[in-house]
Amino acid sequence: MNDQSTEEFDLVIVGSGGGGMTAALAAAEVGLSAVIIEKGKKFGGSTAISGGGIWIPNNPTLHRLGHNDSRGSIRRYLDVLTDGRVPAARLDAYIDQGPATMKLVEQSKWMKFDWTKGYADYHPEVEGGRAKGRSIEAKPFDTRKLGDDEQFQRPNSMKGPLGLWITAKDYHDLAMVKRTWRGRWASVVAAWRVSSNVIRRRHMATGGRALVARMRMALKDADIPLRLDTTMTELISDGERVTGIVVTHDGREQRIRARHGVLLATGGFDHNQALRSEHLPEGGQDNHSLGAVENTGDGILAGARLGAATDLMDDAWWMPSVEHPSGATIPLVSERAIPGQVIVSGDGNRFTNEAAPYVNFVHDQLEGKHLPAWFVMDARARSRYPFAQILPGAPIPAAFYEKGIAHKAATLPELAESIGVPADNLVATVERFNGFVRDGVDQDFGRGESAYDHYYGDPTLPNPNLDLVDKAPFHAFRIEVGDLGTKGGLVCDEHARVLHEDGHVIEGLYATGNSSASVMGNEYAGPGATIGPSMVFGYIAAHHAADTATTTSTTGTSR
Repeated sequence: MNDQSTEEFDLVIVGSGGGGMTAALAAAEVGLSAVIIEKGKKFGGSTAISGGGIWIPNNPTLHRLGHNDSRGSIRRYLDVLTDGRVPAARLDAYIDQGPATMKLVEQSKWMKFDWTKGYADYHPEVEGGRAKGRSIEAKPFDTRKLGDDEQFQRPNSMKGPLGLWITAKDYHDLAMVKRTWRGRWASVVAAWRVSSNVIRRRHMATGGRALVARMRMALKDADIPLRLDTTMTELISDGERVTGIVVTHDGREQRIRARHGVLLATGGFDHNQALRSEHLPEGGQDNHSLGAVENTGDGILAGARLGAATDLMDDAWWMPSVEHPSGATIPLVSERAIPGQVIVSGDGNRFTNEAAPYVNFVHDQLEGKHLPAWFVMDARARSRYPFAQILPGAPIPAAFYEKGIAHKAATLPELAESIGVPADNLVATVERFNGFVRDGVDQDFGRGESAYDHYYGDPTLPNPNLDLVDKAPFHAFRIEVGDLGTKGGLVCDEHARVLHEDGHVIEGLYATGNSSASVMGNEYAGPGATIGPSMVFGYIAAHHAADTATTTSTTGTSR
């Protein structure tokens, strides 16, 4: 094909999530020209539809609050979690370059963050884990400031009715609206926000949507182009290095040359059914993914065509979920920590700590082939706590029952018959669990022993995660194996460079985020341990490309 390109950039970035945007800002800082290519008609990728947490230890927000980690404790924590699956140099790069990444991001006047205090690392009991957490989130943002770009921002589910906006901390408090004074006050604040938005005509965003809106403003200030509705179809290679990409836009094909590198930040293969069926384990192959719909493995496939190695392709950022009657996936994060419920498999027995971090919960579910699983709660829990976006005590929409997603019965044996599990087992499971409640200790699975479990529990109870399941009527919801995106991808070194199957570097090709094999291995360090590494290795890739540019310049080759 003849070269139709009229443009060249130092760094070509494919994907406009947190990793791609951070890489572009880093490129601008070190004097590289950059462009972001986005397949979707909206910018932000999976970052925009996420909770927006960022797990980067020793970040400037935490430093300003006086929370400084020792490097050794961070490394020990990640060593234990990754269990040898991740090269030491990758872990070192993440730990050492994380603070610099956030320092760069915060150079923009738009980038402002808060600590999500109390949202624990996912394994705070492990050496190096922190019970108060390391995660930060972008401050709420009025998206009217985006101007014409507001229409191109990917929406998410964090915006409530009548313009209600809530942060991660707000949700933590609101979930206890029927139980605590803090929860009741949070509802008053929510009502004020609705009224304020109407009067001030604000378009407030929180979570991942606030993060990418703020980053989009920073990109605009840096004059970095963002091309929407533009699909990468091929990597261009001269046999020794990657030199650009082929894209299509409005039915037209074009080449874009990359002088010093191409960064793949295209997400995982969340919505590629063929790849899900080929790589993911039985029980996780059905698509209940919350990742951006454009995530079909484009970057992974393009790298593999050049001989790139892949790893962790059989894993995902799993999320227990309920399928809404409309077909949408509803993640179950806080719900699994509430008291007055148990989760059982098809045999009517519990199989893990219900309140465990979501990836671990599903790992246990898949390993034991506990499919389907059922969330069983009593009337007391249903009246006190929100569930699957249904407010406490609110009627469960009829469509949930009509589609077999929800079931309701006057007795546990009747509920067991409705969901197809052995009645004797379900009754015995609940009786055994209620005995643990009375003793205050879950002797089977330790629910309520971790500070992570407590975050979404009920602080008015002796054990925030334990209460009797004994008040009729009883409810059951079918749990699906969902995910926030796939975890496997291209194998990269500590510079974010993609590696060939034989171990050598594919020059000029970088990857970050879910396009790359996760630096977390099969684990999940804490809230935002997807976005955090994506940003850090985007930053690292841009700096390595700049170093390459400098080396090339000193050898006398024209840029």
